[in-house]
Amino acid sequence: MSARVMSILEGFAPSIEIYSIDESFLDLTGVCEQDPIAYAQKIRKTVFKSTGIPVCVGMGPTKTLAKLANFGAKKWKHTDGVLNLSDPDRREKFMKLVSVGEVWGIGSRTTAKLNQLGIHTAWDLASQPSKRIQGQFNVMVAKTILELNGIGCMSLEDISPDKQQIVCSRSFSRKLIDFKELSEALAEYCTRAAEKLRHQQSVTGCISVFIRTNLFNPSEPQYQRSASIKLSAATLDTRIIITTANRLLKELYKPNYKYHKCGVQLSQLQPAISFAQGDLFDLAGNPSLGKSDQLMQTFDKINWRFPKSLSMAASGFDKTWIAKAERKTQHYTTDWKELVDVKCC
Repeated sequence: MSARVMSILEGFAPSIEIYSIDESFLDLTGVCEQDPIAYAQKIRKTVFKSTGIPVCVGMGPTKTLAKLANFGAKKWKHTDGVLNLSDPDRREKFMKLVSVGEVWGIGSRTTAKLNQLGIHTAWDLASQPSKRIQGQFNVMVAKTILELNGIGCMSLEDISPDKQQIVCSRSFSRKLIDFKELSEALAEYCTRAAEKLRHQQSVTGCISVFIRTNLFNPSEPQYQRSASIKLSAATLDTRIIITTANRLLKELYKPNYKYHKCGVQLSQLQPAISFAQGDLFDLAGNPSLGKSDQLMQTFDKINWRFPKSLSMAASGFDKTWIAKAERKTQHYTTDWKELVDVKCC
């Protein structure tokens, strides 16, 4: 659904930054100067008509003001879901009503420090000398002041930055004691993490694994440990990631404990195009690793077309440890099998 909304928004602006799963920045320079409010309402109506999802639109000369306007559009119904802070007078009146903690990039700790200095509203912050605030806080707060005054300091990022680490972990639906089941669960998580790694076209140079019991059940014996290993050559191969993770699991595992959760973390990520030279001895011992990139691409293509049809994750078929999703929302709008049936009598 997020992808569908973003693809609709792309049709309204020459440049777009997908900020999160439910939020984007659009560069509307020269697009709707005559009637920006009407254009924003058109965006709202198009998204709602195409997806059924209501959205609000905040507009301003900078990203920080646009975020602040979006907050106002959500909070006050009389805005009808659209608020434009391009006018300086309107902007001043609005910022005098909004707490400084609602400003994008101002966290709770910074808010507390600003309050001690008598800065309580967004307008109070915008009225401060940016250089003085930079000396007391940091450059980001100083840039925020400039942005609140309509001076752009943050441009749109057309391409979202890659993740610096990838973590995949889950709690089990029941306690696991047997090493084999733990290994199967960990391999499943490694597979998911490896798919995310290849999706952003990266390779990993370090793999970490952790296991732990239920820390919220003090009546049971407690145990938690983690371990990491740096790879001799960065990889995107699911087989290598699973093998390495299981090697770490053998070092961590202790029998007779009721394990509640395990997980894997891939770090020291780098672009696959800058793939460092592989280990000559690994390739000599296992020639198939030389074609791992093509194999993984094929693997992902099959699973993309037929979700979860292929798996390198486990040798067993009993996966009753998988966390239950009894209250999961049905996929009415994205799965043909879950379309609502309407019967006319």
